[in-house]
Amino acid sequence: MSTLSGSKISADSPAGANRFSARRAAGRVGWGILKVVGGLIVALSTVPVILLPLATAVPWYGWLALGLADAGLIFLLLTRAETLPYRLLIIAAIIAVSILAVFMSQWFATTPPIVDASGRSIPGSIAELEQVELNGSKQWVSIRGHDRTKPVLLFLAGGPGGSQLAATRKQLGDLEKHFVVVNWEQPGAGKSYHAVDLAGLTPERYIADGHALTLYLRQRFNQDKIYILGESWGTVLGIWLVQRSPDMYHAFVGAAQMVSFLETDSYCYNLALQTAFGKGDFKKVGTLMRQGPPPYYGDGVARKAAEYLLYLSQVMMSNPAITGPGYDTIGDIASPEYGLYDKVNYARGLIATMDVVYSQLWEVDLRTQAPHLEVPIYLLEGRHDVNAPPALAEDYLQKLEAPYKQLIWFEHSGHSPWVDEAGKVVDVMVNTVLAGTNRMD
Repeated sequence: MSTLSGSKISADSPAGANRFSARRAAGRVGWGILKVVGGLIVALSTVPVILLPLATAVPWYGWLALGLADAGLIFLLLTRAETLPYRLLIIAAIIAVSILAVFMSQWFATTPPIVDASGRSIPGSIAELEQVELNGSKQWVSIRGHDRTKPVLLFLAGGPGGSQLAATRKQLGDLEKHFVVVNWEQPGAGKSYHAVDLAGLTPERYIADGHALTLYLRQRFNQDKIYILGESWGTVLGIWLVQRSPDMYHAFVGAAQMVSFLETDSYCYNLALQTAFGKGDFKKVGTLMRQGPPPYYGDGVARKAAEYLLYLSQVMMSNPAITGPGYDTIGDIASPEYGLYDKVNYARGLIATMDVVYSQLWEVDLRTQAPHLEVPIYLLEGRHDVNAPPALAEDYLQKLEAPYKQLIWFEHSGHSPWVDEAGKVVDVMVNTVLAGTNRMD
């Protein structure tokens, strides 16, 4: 046994032994933390591969190959990797497989074909998911119809930032028998989330891109005019489009027509506050009172608006008079139109895009800004809508000057008659709108 001189401590002394034990314990703790972190990274990295067969259109051979690759790498990690560099190399390979899974999900994203009862593709039908260039940016659309020679119907989703590629296909699929239904992923939404720099996204950009898309559809399908069906935010965008270029549209149909954003949101805020008081929900009362009523600006606009809009939506959907199935958000996100990265942007669009655009809409009031329209107007209103009060739509339609205007009530609907009473919406579109404009033309 050797002893260090001076103030040095012998390795075999009690003090030296304690210090050595402490270092060993710290090393074991550090190694344990590294193993936990590595395990979490590996577990998270396998999620994209696991999701491929469950929520994407990647063919079986693609997800099977990546699944086997992950399984082999994990086996090596658990049984063969004895050194830290070797383990890090395997973890890096697992992450690379995960990245490849995301790229494959984006590449194979598609909209299902239109088939007959025996599962065979219908001759003359169209079912495409494609990018189109609109004013220098690439944006996504789905185009679906049993007969590509039918009239074109452009669907404008809600939001701003909402994506409804799968929802409209599932809820309004029967429209595809009578129209070529085009669902536009607007900039900042879903598959078009990165189409335009969000910081520069304005209502004028939406109008310009909608105009460019209309020109593209008219030329591609050799039609002088198309139809527009907008819902919620899409109703205002649709009004702007037909106001600017009435010669390009047969008619406009608005489901849950928005008229004045500030008046609507002020009504919703006060109603939510009143409802929360009545239910004794003082936590919600406190939240609403702390943020105050709209208008909101800067960061957090979406979060503040959601405090009363989502609260009222929950109250609305508990109304027994509303008999529809409601939104299937999880099922929609899991649909083949969206790759894994699109699924993330589905949620991001609803928050980030609304934060940027919604505060630019407080001054909108169609009663003063669009009092005259030169196309037939049809408003589809849910009798029990509390997110966009039908009284404002009634007031607007009463004051509006148009060649034809009609309000159609949906007695078992809230804010989304196209979901709550989808069959009736299809019937109205075919037997009222399409038939009526054919007579007018």
